[in-house]
Parts: sequence; C-alpha cells; structure tokens
Amino acid sequence: MQLTSDIHMNTQYLYRIQPIRPTLLTEGPTQDEAAVLQQHVSYLENLAKEGTVLLAGRTQTEDPSAFGIVILQAETAEMAHSLMENDPAVHHEVMRAELFPYCIAVLSDQIIQANE
Repeated sequence: MQLTSDIHMNTQYLYRIQPIRPTLLTEGPTQDEAAVLQQHVSYLENLAKEGTVLLAGRTQTEDPSAFGIVILQAETAEMAHSLMENDPAVHHEVMRAELFPYCIAVLSDQIIQANE
C-alpha cells in the first residue's frame, strides 16, 4: 500500500452518476439509451488512455441507490466540470451527475505495479 503523497498527481475530482430513468437498470436501456451508454464507455476509455480518467465503475445493484463513479485528474474544477458535462451519458440526459473535489489517499500497490 502506498500513500499518494508519494505519487505526483494533478488535482483529482470524482463525479457520481445515476440513471435518470429509474428502470434503466431493471428493465434495460432503450435503443437510444444503449447507443448513448456505448458512447459513454468509449468516452471514458479514451480519457483513461490519455491518463485523465483514473478509475470508472458502477455498483452492481439495480435499485434506486445504484450509481457509478468516475475519478479523474484535471487542472481546474472548470475543466473537470466540462469533462463531466461532455460525458455522453450526462450530455444526452441518460444519467444525472454530481461533481466533487476528491483526493485519493491510499492507492494499492497492485494498481501502481500494473501501471509501471
């Protein structure tokens, strides 16, 4: 385990996303939602390749408490907000999103080794 004070990182942010349509997870996405969700995954994968997105994932529940998170690096809160708003799932109103300043306090050695 490594403290992130030992690792040089830009300012971090977390945005939490939740489906706007509550039955998206229980009944599945509509055709339009499915297309937007594929764009959402591609968007996050591209940002991860660039090193902007550090982690993205979702809870495995299908009730109203289900959510996803994206942890990213950005120089400013405005840049982080823009990245969140440009997420296709947010932009096309399939998901609602909320942005938080964030700081990874502890990072597993497994993650560090995988990125070396």
